[in-house]
Parts: sequence; C-alpha cells; structure tokens
Amino acid sequence: MVSSINFALKSEEEQEALISAYVGFLNTLEFPLQVIIQSRQLNIDNYLGRLKEAEKVQPNELLRMQINDYRQFISELVDIGQIMTKQFYVVVSYDPLSNKRKGFFSRFKESFAAAAFVRLKEERFQQRKKDLISRSDQTIGQLQGLGVQAVLLDTQSLIELFYIVYNPELMDTEKMVPLDQLQVERQ
Repeated sequence: MVSSINFALKSEEEQEALISAYVGFLNTLEFPLQVIIQSRQLNIDNYLGRLKEAEKVQPNELLRMQINDYRQFISELVDIGQIMTKQFYVVVSYDPLSNKRKGFFSRFKESFAAAAFVRLKEERFQQRKKDLISRSDQTIGQLQGLGVQAVLLDTQSLIELFYIVYNPELMDTEKMVPLDQLQVERQ
C-alpha cells in the first residue's frame, strides 16, 4: 500500500520537483509495475458506534445532545455526499525469462525424477522470491525518495484486498476471518 501526496497544494517549484523525481523513478525501473487506485465509499460505522457509546455515557445533557446532533450530521454528510476513500497500491510483478514452455520429453524425464525436480522447483522458488523482495525493496526506497510511504502487504492484507475487490457487495456485511483462524479441510 502506498500513501498519497496532495499535488494541488504544492507550490509550482515543488510540483516540478515531484514530476522530475517521478520521471527519474520511472526511468530507473527495469521491471514492470502496476499502479492501482481503489475507490470505495467511506465506511464510518465504527466511528458512529463509538459516538453512540460516548453519547450514552455522557452525564451532561447538553453535551449528549451535541454528540447526537454531530453523529446525525456526519451520518447524513457521508450518505448524501457519497464520500469516497482512495487506496493506492503499487504491484511489483515477477516474470522470469526462464519460464518457457517445456517440451514433452523434458516433462516426461521430470516425471521419473520427481524428488530432484521438486527440490529444483523449491530452489527456483526461493531465488525468485528473493528477486521479488529485492524489487519490492528497491521500489519502496525509490518511492520514499518521492516523499511517499509504501509498505509491503502481509498475507492477511492481501487476502482482504482480493476479497473486497472481487466481492464489493459483501464488504459491509461479511467480515474476513483472520488468517490464523482459517481452516483447510483435506479430503
């Protein structure tokens, strides 16, 4: 996930410096990147719930009325204004040149040497993982040079992101189970 910069609020010199730094960032890339912007309607249910709880425990009648008015105002503002939140993501991909289609005989030979092939696959996987982490670290460092904060998403965050992307209608009604509570049934 990547933070954003309010470009319009920058001075003309700062805007030019940012553009120049971004061009430099793009020119140093040796691999493909995707920039994804995800817009969602702002969900303030938790905030409204906390306000309702604060309203219940407030001993002062005037403050309780103020909290109630504020809660209603915020709720209507979000409903009427269709206030959106934006999340920015930079996807660092990995497409090794060695991923070529194999012929019939090489696949046939691998079927007889399965253990060696699995080990080779594990070694290849570890090398590619190392390369991908290196690319990610390089990208994060270059983005920090632009004044943008970027963090790698962990497994739970990736699952939630894909769940929300592919099931937007369920986003508010069904919450994701934490990764450590998921169970895989084997048959």
